[in-house]
Amino acid sequence: MFAYFNNPHKVLHLSSEVLIAGLAMLLVGIYGAYLYTGHLSIVVQVALHAMTIVGPTLIKIGYVMRLLSQHRLGQHRVSAVIA
Repeated sequence: MFAYFNNPHKVLHLSSEVLIAGLAMLLVGIYGAYLYTGHLSIVVQVALHAMTIVGPTLIKIGYVMRLLSQHRLGQHRVSAVIA
């Protein structure tokens, strides 16, 4: 399993999938928990509210994975402030 995370190309691909999954969970959670006006059971409502917490968490994890894999690949960009 650790060999998988030693390959920065695989981690970069995985980070994209984690980012997409997190965004999807966040959007579905927001729609279902706050915008949908139909009747939902309490279990579904709790799951939708939990998705509004887990979604951004996955986005943050995916973004950090992307930053680390790009750093290991040497693709990071250094922005300089010109005075």
